[in-house]
Amino acid sequence: MHKQGRQVTGIEHIGSAHDEAQLAVLLEIAEQRLRPGQGALDLEPDTPPGGGARVVGGASQVLWDVLAGAYAHLGFGGVDDDTFMRLVLARIVEPTSKADTVRVLAELGVAAPSVRTIFRSLKRCQDHDYRAVVQAACLEHVTASGAGLAMIMYDCTTLWFEAEHEDDLRKVGMSKERRVDPQILVGLLVTTTGFPLAIHCFEGNKAETKTLLPVLAAFTETYGLGVKDMVVVADAGMLSAANLNALEEAGFSFIVGSRISKAPYDLADYFERHGTHFADRQVLESDRVMGTGKHARQRRVVYQYLFARQQRDQRTINAQITRAEKVADGSKPLKKDRFVKIDNTSRGVDWGLVQRARDLAGLKGYVTNLAVETLDGQAVIDAYHDLYQVERSFRMSKHDLAARPVFHHVRESIEAHLTIVFTALAVARHLQQATGVSIRKLVQTLQPLRTAVIEIAGHRITAQPEIPPPAAEILTALRGD
Repeated sequence: MHKQGRQVTGIEHIGSAHDEAQLAVLLEIAEQRLRPGQGALDLEPDTPPGGGARVVGGASQVLWDVLAGAYAHLGFGGVDDDTFMRLVLARIVEPTSKADTVRVLAELGVAAPSVRTIFRSLKRCQDHDYRAVVQAACLEHVTASGAGLAMIMYDCTTLWFEAEHEDDLRKVGMSKERRVDPQILVGLLVTTTGFPLAIHCFEGNKAETKTLLPVLAAFTETYGLGVKDMVVVADAGMLSAANLNALEEAGFSFIVGSRISKAPYDLADYFERHGTHFADRQVLESDRVMGTGKHARQRRVVYQYLFARQQRDQRTINAQITRAEKVADGSKPLKKDRFVKIDNTSRGVDWGLVQRARDLAGLKGYVTNLAVETLDGQAVIDAYHDLYQVERSFRMSKHDLAARPVFHHVRESIEAHLTIVFTALAVARHLQQATGVSIRKLVQTLQPLRTAVIEIAGHRITAQPEIPPPAAEILTALRGD
């Protein structure tokens, strides 16, 4: 019934019942209709609705079955730890602390382990190396799907801690967010679709360039993978002559982002003949000597100009000039602002540096050891653009799965936490790829579908929820998968 004040404005007809069981089902449907807008009426316990029929339980069984089905489909049942599975799936529904996971599971209508059992599971996670089991299952899933490992993506991120002091693992290091909290460095290896393959953590003050080789070596050696036909794609943070030489000596091919500041030297002939004029989507190639002495090697560098990127770069440059001018006139405190020029007596805008940035606006570079016969310039660029899948996976783990901040303080617990996040990421990416729906949207669509357990005259029946079209589309897609 819908009322405005004391006036009835409408009555919604749920259906008709011919016996107590049908009445109980209709009452559960009515309760679900009421839930989004208002609470159910507080009825006397000795006068249950339907003359003896009452709802004694409920669960988001549809959502739980979907998540558990994906977990099993990926082969994670090899872990053989029910508590670990519940921690992983609950994290997909609502990322929270390990202790608060008990509440999440209870709200889903799923049996929840005790807090003590949860922390015993975290210890088992390390003692029995659950991560190795999960990563092996991920690799098996990728190879079984026919996706292959011809190209893999790598990137790093930092996870910070609510802690005052450093230790052997949690250290203050370079933070893109300019935080001064202790942190760890996390390296993630994924396929071109963003499906995770391996995760490693390093000390917070370790340089990103020194994480790539250990992760690749551990991955290939553990699973006996050949590297001859494997191409590693990484961003410009991994670009160093020593890194690229080590990759090549290990047998890997690579595509790595190039720092655009090198463009004037690489493209000197082009700038001399054509100035700063480029056609939209124009691809240019050059050779660059990277490294010094016996480590010097000739590298192929591919550049592309995009008009849309040039417009974006120009807006960024204009904003940076504004900040530099405020620093110069004293209205803004001095920080590490671009284009600020400081000498012994004054500070101002470095207009020469501004002009150089404007000349290079719209260009992006890529370094590779692949021959042009293997991948032409455009193919190199397209391959590098798949690197955004790693960034999407990191964003998902940081936000949708709330990998940070991390509240654990013992290394074993931190590693177990990363294993749970990694496993949840694999389940989430699989469901997204299978349904074409974001994991957040999938949870929001399926969680309200509550299965009700109804007791009538001492007998219990299960009432299944009505499946609306958006949920039906997700379930149909999963059945096809």
